[in-house]
Amino acid sequence: MAFQSYEEIQQNPKYQELVRRRSSFGWTLSIIMLVIYIGYILLIAYAPHFLGTRIGDSVITIGIPIGVAVILSAFILVGVYVGRANALYDGLIHDIVEEAR
Repeated sequence: MAFQSYEEIQQNPKYQELVRRRSSFGWTLSIIMLVIYIGYILLIAYAPHFLGTRIGDSVITIGIPIGVAVILSAFILVGVYVGRANALYDGLIHDIVEEAR
């Protein structure tokens, strides 16, 4: 059995739903990461003394854990995307491929 053409797959409502959901979720996560990153940069620019405040008697400043949190937030958001892709998008892709055959 021959596969459907690319144009026919694009017309599939499940494919359109997949593209819409994946795009919307991707943009949402991108905006969240952008807000986190820009917020950190703004803290560096406008509150350097706050970020330079030492935590207790150690040499670690408040800026270091906040910077690590920015990096970890990227990994967490990737994990959220992968979890959603495995739970939702893979099923839709499987359905689209089965219909295309």
